[in-house]
Amino acid sequence: MASTVAFSSVGAQAGLIQKPRNHQGVASYAGLKASSSVSFGSESPFLGRNASLRASVAPRIVPKAKSGSQISPQASYKVAVLGAAGGIGQPLGLLIKMSPLVSELHLYDIANVKGVAADLSHCNSPAQVLDFTGPSELANCLKGVDVVVIPAGVPRKPGMTRDDLFNINASIVKSLVEAVADNCPEAFIHIISNPVNSTVPIAAEVLKQKGVYNPKKLFGVTTLDVVRANTFVSQKKNLKLIDVDVPVVGGHAGITILPLLSKTRPSVTFTEEETEELTKRIQNAGTEVVEAKAGAGSATLSMAYAAARFVESSLRALAGDPDVYECTFIQSEVTDLPFFASRVKLGKNGVESVVSADLEGLTEYEAKALEALKAELKGSIEKGIAFANKQQEAAASV
Repeated sequence: MASTVAFSSVGAQAGLIQKPRNHQGVASYAGLKASSSVSFGSESPFLGRNASLRASVAPRIVPKAKSGSQISPQASYKVAVLGAAGGIGQPLGLLIKMSPLVSELHLYDIANVKGVAADLSHCNSPAQVLDFTGPSELANCLKGVDVVVIPAGVPRKPGMTRDDLFNINASIVKSLVEAVADNCPEAFIHIISNPVNSTVPIAAEVLKQKGVYNPKKLFGVTTLDVVRANTFVSQKKNLKLIDVDVPVVGGHAGITILPLLSKTRPSVTFTEEETEELTKRIQNAGTEVVEAKAGAGSATLSMAYAAARFVESSLRALAGDPDVYECTFIQSEVTDLPFFASRVKLGKNGVESVVSADLEGLTEYEAKALEALKAELKGSIEKGIAFANKQQEAAASV
């Protein structure tokens, strides 16, 4: 039996995931399902059936749901997007607006958000769209919110790494998370702002300083790495994309992104050359887009798609779906690093378990890559923690 790691208030829980149940296809506006059935009343899922990583690796550890069980959709959740007028925020707002689980969509930015809200409000889906402009309206934006998504910050430009974004985006994330802590401390917090390997630790430190840190509810959104891995593998191996699941672990920048190709479902073999080629492409996919746009932007559309998938997965978990799995960058005990991206099971209270089995039985290439990424990821984590602590010390000295 695969090993597990107990979850504590300061660590991640590891465990085994249940086998997929054989349900009929989901129908929804933004059907981001794992392997349980969610009926939303339209004929095809918007972002793809089985978009979430399905529970297909380890033995079932919870009772199987009764045949035909479904999550009844209710537009009852409030979602806030901080940075809603930006390149990611606008398409992300559109995709979230399409979810039948969202009753209110709160859009916040420092400027130009009223037009975005007016535009989205004309879409005939259930969510009511509200706009909030500037720091004076941020508290009202966040009150009563269930999920907060933070794509705010400057985008990557040609020649920039995610670390080049650090000084600007670190301050933005710090101030926004402080507001979250003050106004909706129980909300799920999705960090998109790069570098995620540093901004998530910053958010954790801010929440600790505010006395409201819950590691089960703070997520670095690494879903785009999974989306890319699934896409590239399906293309390389001529597989149906809907069937492909590739867990991606580690971090969310360069060599810290580690696709576990040996754990791909359906089971498929890769040559050494294919493994190296796919791994490097997945790791450098963001740069591929930045260069292709030739200075006109970064991976805004695919990031919005991936972020919407993670939002929908979170909402399904809040709604009681017992079969929601995603890869995400969280506080963790599965390695010797304090934060690590792993496949997790989501529930009403956030992270319920971490799939530790994914790190067992790695190929030689994966095992070496795992060890190689640790130094860089450790440095990024420590950089974020040091920033948050320095800011706190500076504030205390005033």
